[in-house]
Amino acid sequence: MKSGAFYVSTVGKLLKWARANSLWYTTTGSSCCADEVLNAAGSRYDLERFGCIPQVDPRQADLLIVTGVVSYKVAPHLKAVYDAMPSPKHVLALGACANCGGMFAPEYSYSVVPGVDRIIPVDVYVPGCPPRPESIMNGLIALQEKINGNSRPHFKAQ
Repeated sequence: MKSGAFYVSTVGKLLKWARANSLWYTTTGSSCCADEVLNAAGSRYDLERFGCIPQVDPRQADLLIVTGVVSYKVAPHLKAVYDAMPSPKHVLALGACANCGGMFAPEYSYSVVPGVDRIIPVDVYVPGCPPRPESIMNGLIALQEKINGNSRPHFKAQ
């Protein structure tokens, strides 16, 4: 094995580890899921132990946490926030409203986007209405594993 190949692979692993364990996030949304993100960032659950530090400016964040309902009027602004983020960037969709429209699904409301993945690519979906802080942390761990190149086993119902 070449020493150069070993050096590149070691540096690559180090960069993946650093990216996975220093997710600076910005969040959008103003619904009940946003309260759960604040609860998860508080002292009881402490997202900072995962390296997740909140940022106000999307130009300094590499993780976008989308919470709550996304209407067609807000969709271009959400896309602009996503485009302002530097690469590599990741998206975490929290709750039923961000994942599929929730109780405001297109069957009931004409103004709600049926899932944020129609606007921007989503890396991890966190289910729930609203999702518990434990679910948010589980989603962050899944995202860290995805960044590191590891995958969780998927269990099929029998």
